[in-house]
Amino acid sequence: MNERRNNFIGGLILVVIGLVTLANQFVEIELLGNLALYFMAGLGAIFLLWGVLTREAGLIIPGGIISGIGWGIVLTAGSAGATLDEGGLFMLAFAAGWAAITVLTAVFTAETHWWPLIPGGVMAFIGLAVLQQGIFMTALEWLGRGWPLILIVIGVTVLLKGYQHNQEKLQ
Repeated sequence: MNERRNNFIGGLILVVIGLVTLANQFVEIELLGNLALYFMAGLGAIFLLWGVLTREAGLIIPGGIISGIGWGIVLTAGSAGATLDEGGLFMLAFAAGWAAITVLTAVFTAETHWWPLIPGGVMAFIGLAVLQQGIFMTALEWLGRGWPLILIVIGVTVLLKGYQHNQEKLQ
C-alpha cells in the first residue's frame, strides 16, 4: 500500500512538472516566467519533502543537491553578466544544499549521511574564497596548483604499505 502511494505521488509530481513546462513553451505569461526561475528550487523542495515524508535518504540526497543549485540560480538571477560575487554566492547556496542532506538525514532517517559535508565544505570554502578574495583566493590558487601532491603522497603511502605487506609475507 505504501509503495502504491509513493508511486502515485511520484507520478503526479512528474505530470504537474510536465504540464507546467509544456505550458511555458506555448504561453508567455509572466507567472510562468517567474515559475521558470524557481523551477530547480521547487523541484528540489519536492524531493526534500517527499524524502522527509517517506523517511528515504535516496530522495533527500537529490533534493538537497537540486535545491542548492536552484537557490543559487534564484540568488544570482537578474543580472546581465556573472561576477565573482555572484559565483561565490552561487557556491555558498550549493554548499547549503549539500549540508541540508546531512541535517535532514540526521533528523528524518535511520542513518545520518555525513559524506555530503565533504563536497559541501569544499564548495563553501570556494564560495567564501571568491567572495572574500585576499588570502582565501591565494589559498585557493595554491590548492589548485598543489592538489596533485596529495595524490602523490597517497600513492606513495599505498606503495609502501604494499611493500611492507610483501616483506612480512616473505618472513
